[in-house]
Amino acid sequence: MSSVILQVKVKPHSRRSSFLQQPDGSWVAQLKALPVDGKANEELVALVARHFGCRKAAVVIRAGASGRTKLVKVEAGT
Repeated sequence: MSSVILQVKVKPHSRRSSFLQQPDGSWVAQLKALPVDGKANEELVALVARHFGCRKAAVVIRAGASGRTKLVKVEAGT
């Protein structure tokens, strides 16, 4: 089973949710949720899982859980 690590810049409290790759290879996630009680992180995990067509359990925030820039690990084949 392989995995990929994504560098994601998070913009909480946006009008709509989106998950887009930038030309430099990093990702930008616009989230409707506020960064309160882990709601933005939950929305990020769901958004990444939906984008890659995997289960939410296959997506883990490896670093930056309380910051705007996060490292997100996605397990392939789950």
